[in-house]
Amino acid sequence: MSVKTLQNEKQIVSVKRCASFTVEQWLDFNWKQAAKLVFSLQRRIAEAVKQNRYNKVKVLQRILVNSKSAKALAVKQVTQNKGKRTAGIDKKLWNKTYQKANAVGTLTTVGYKSLPLRRIHILKKNGKTRPLGIPTMKDRAMQSLFKMALEPISETLADTCSHGFRMYRSCHDAVANLFQILCRKNSPVFILEADIKGCFDNISHTWIKDNIPLDKKVLTTWLKSGFIEKQKLFPTHAGTPQGGIISPVLANMTLDGLQKHIYQAVGINFSPTKRILKNKYQIHLVRYADDFIVTANNAEILQSIIIPAIDEFLSIRGLELSSEKTVITNINKGFNFLGFNFKKYNEKLLIKPSKQSIKSVKSKIADITQKLSSAKTDEYITTTNSVLRGWGYYFRTVVAKETYTKIDSFMFNRIVRWCKRRHPRKQWYWIKQKYFQTIEKSNWVFTGEKQNIFKLSKIQIRRQIKIVGTANPFTDIEYFAERKLRKTYAACSNII
Repeated sequence: MSVKTLQNEKQIVSVKRCASFTVEQWLDFNWKQAAKLVFSLQRRIAEAVKQNRYNKVKVLQRILVNSKSAKALAVKQVTQNKGKRTAGIDKKLWNKTYQKANAVGTLTTVGYKSLPLRRIHILKKNGKTRPLGIPTMKDRAMQSLFKMALEPISETLADTCSHGFRMYRSCHDAVANLFQILCRKNSPVFILEADIKGCFDNISHTWIKDNIPLDKKVLTTWLKSGFIEKQKLFPTHAGTPQGGIISPVLANMTLDGLQKHIYQAVGINFSPTKRILKNKYQIHLVRYADDFIVTANNAEILQSIIIPAIDEFLSIRGLELSSEKTVITNINKGFNFLGFNFKKYNEKLLIKPSKQSIKSVKSKIADITQKLSSAKTDEYITTTNSVLRGWGYYFRTVVAKETYTKIDSFMFNRIVRWCKRRHPRKQWYWIKQKYFQTIEKSNWVFTGEKQNIFKLSKIQIRRQIKIVGTANPFTDIEYFAERKLRKTYAACSNII
């Protein structure tokens, strides 16, 4: 070991053991320096994984999860995210500064045992419910801490076609990936729309413990913690709970390797760093979490080879395909993926917002109009604008201008009904004078005292630049810095 490396190790170990912070220490803590130190360790873990030096990986992981910097960042993360006001079964929250400072010292593996999850159910779009497990604040912080140690491994070993729950990747990268595969005249025409049945709830605990490179005792206490529903304790024999901070990473690592397995099923020696030259069946996989698409130029190949290969891969992990959501379709008929509709019109691929997505946003607007019928104008505009902006910017990377115009028209009709309901005895001319103005050559702009209604048609379409599949945020630092700079420049210069 070189002198410089030894000095770095001593510097890291010097912050390895930590007691609780004082309030002053928490307030004066150097967060930038802490993030830099943690990232340095994560980069070294990723490089060690590339070199297959897993003994070194274990040592670096142990250093990271015991460092003061990582523990402080873990506490900061769980006390600043959206779930900071949601308590677990112990009904404890870390709202006060002294609670956050004291929490740092509690994050230790010595004697650690996870408490059961608080089970709640949220409504899905299809009318069914999805169970969520809410961990306690301490368990969330511990998961956040160990996620820092696991994520460099996950990112390094991830499939190049995986885009869900990964750093600097999004739905739009998956859509851009699919566009590249399907946009040409000689592109594959048959699509396998696949969905895994209860992915998070059914992953084999045995497989996770045998294949996820993480502290086995800590991993086991999370997996076997159980959940409490209606004041009853239920054990967990399989799955990783939806709602846990580390669960998406565990699910991704469980499904990584599917890409290679599918290619091997059709006789292709796949390597993520080499281009596939002989792919006569045009097999391609694009995955976002547990939803994925497989393409081919022959429907029989999908039915007789690909589906059995996927079943074989999943069965080892305790999973299976959902029969009701797994279908083979033709690109000329179109299919939906992540809220987008993919379809070829006269051999030209167009990606648009799906009918379900359009119906969903219209339903939200109608509900807001009804619930806020007696609210102040600015309150109505603020609530509606949040829905319109979020929906509009999600679909700004595809063919959406026509859809934007139609929804603006729908929005105008709802506004008119809202105004007439408030002033049933007033003439239309009076309502127009009170609520509508001409702004920047746009007539009939619904206006409050402080703001105007947001028009989707003003959003400029900006194509997503697909991320390089093998890019690793822990080792390819220059690539991601350049990509961020390019996005910033495009936003500032209004490039279409």
